[in-house]
Amino acid sequence: MPLLIKNIKGLAGVREDSGLNAGGKEMSSVRIIEDAYLIAADGIITDFGKMAGMSSAIEKSSLTGFEIIDASGCFVFPSFCDSHTHIVYAGSREQEFSDRIRGLSYEEIARRGGGILNSAKRVHETSEEDLYCQSVERIREIIAHGTGAVEIKSGYGLNTEDELKMLRVIKRIRESFPLEIRSTFLGAHAIPAGYRDDREQYLSIVINEMIPALAAGELADFIDVFCDEGFFSVDETERILMAGLKYGLLPKIHANEIANSGGVQAGVKYNALSVDHLERAGDEEIFCLKGSGTVPTLLPGSAFFLGLPDPPARKMIDAGLPVAMASDYNPGSSPSGNMKLVMSLGCIRLKMTPEEAFNAVTINAACAMGISETHGSVTKGKVANLIVTLPLPSFYFFPYAYGSNLIGTLILKGKIFPAGDGNYKSQQG
Repeated sequence: MPLLIKNIKGLAGVREDSGLNAGGKEMSSVRIIEDAYLIAADGIITDFGKMAGMSSAIEKSSLTGFEIIDASGCFVFPSFCDSHTHIVYAGSREQEFSDRIRGLSYEEIARRGGGILNSAKRVHETSEEDLYCQSVERIREIIAHGTGAVEIKSGYGLNTEDELKMLRVIKRIRESFPLEIRSTFLGAHAIPAGYRDDREQYLSIVINEMIPALAAGELADFIDVFCDEGFFSVDETERILMAGLKYGLLPKIHANEIANSGGVQAGVKYNALSVDHLERAGDEEIFCLKGSGTVPTLLPGSAFFLGLPDPPARKMIDAGLPVAMASDYNPGSSPSGNMKLVMSLGCIRLKMTPEEAFNAVTINAACAMGISETHGSVTKGKVANLIVTLPLPSFYFFPYAYGSNLIGTLILKGKIFPAGDGNYKSQQG
């Protein structure tokens, strides 16, 4: 059934071309059509424009039997693209939250067996079915908050069996829900406790066991490495990326969260889709990113939750870079997948304008996932993944009301999902 949204107060994120991203000064511009309509058929945006032209557009389309949304007083946005999450995990880590409040650092918690290793232990002890059921609740949650495309990483397995278990769960979610999902292998998330005195052996397992096994099962699109102080060196990162590239896994990098790690430079060298975190990025990293195809992806929720320095968004944008933002939804450092809040944090903490923050969570985040040709903007021929807001006084009210869920309806591949309670059924029932 074709979809017609009419009487839209503001249709935002309109792009006539399928450009891959918005960089620098372009980030400060969001095209909004006032008093608009939008038509979608077979899950694709086919037409939009001013209400005055709606009747003529419907007649020319030859479409009938529309499902109709009257968006009077409401805005329509492209749905959020969340290009960095760890949604597949078991349990939670609120004790570490309490420990940090009492003065322990992220590194101290990790050395005590907390952090990533804590989650790895829980994943190991959790059945694949239970891991799937826990993860599905988070998928329903992010849909309710307006996310229509998400990248999900492994990395809480840290052995071949458990990494594959996580990746199979991601694949099952991909097959069960209407979101656009990309899967990332992150076996190089941390060194397991049993290999602290033999890093080389663990690297060999990642390169010679895990990567061939996941490739044989077609379980991942991307490969990621935590290239930072106390985790993986630049040399180790490059070896892992090269092994992944042999199997067609596109690189992404965790970089410069804890220290100036060289991860940005490694990512650019290997044409990574994105380098993520970047709290410690400086002029050298910004210069390296200029002219590359690598998207700097900031995770303001993680920096906020851990009390880290805010990444230098303003310097990056002023240098002409296409900055993206993502939630980093995970149990230890960012237990939230609320991309509207991420947009607000971009404005409040990173001093991005509402327009810049909007582009960072839509078209640029889609680029960081490698899907901006089909997602991330209101463009004819792109997938009809859209947010219909609740009535808003203006575009700026959306990030301004940082604690309010203003998602009225989410449209995924042209199908309507009323938002609010997160009660979404999978395609398999």
